[in-house]
Amino acid sequence: MSETPAERWSVGAPEADEYEAWRELFRGYCEFYQVPCPDEKAELVWFWLLDPAHELDGLLVRDAEARPVGLAHYRPFSRPLHGAVGGFLDDLFVAPELRGRGAVDLLLARLREVAAERGWNTVRWITAETNYRARATYDRVAVRTPFLTYDMAPTAPDTPAR
Repeated sequence: MSETPAERWSVGAPEADEYEAWRELFRGYCEFYQVPCPDEKAELVWFWLLDPAHELDGLLVRDAEARPVGLAHYRPFSRPLHGAVGGFLDDLFVAPELRGRGAVDLLLARLREVAAERGWNTVRWITAETNYRARATYDRVAVRTPFLTYDMAPTAPDTPAR
């Protein structure tokens, strides 16, 4: 009889002594999206995760030896159009060699529980259009929205006057 994901993995908040393991996972996540991950950024994000006053929260999925093998970073966001608060999943990553074994399902299931506990009316996230493997999971557990995502720099680019 094979193990279920809940028997193979455990999920919980990051612990202060798990920085190095989390750092390797976060580095892998940044590499996947081709975003630099200097130590200063990683240390800041870790500080946020451990600071109960900061809006960012996190989950780690751990293997049978309690080693972190995946992460999720999430936070609340206001939804004025709905008069509600939702949860936004900023980052989700499982070590490549362990994918397809249920770790991400447990992270998402725990996040669903967090959303219910906090009264959020949805959990939302974005992913790269080419992230096909992850999208197969997302299509199974969530509804894809028709919205496009835009990023605007806080300063306007130099443009010639017309």
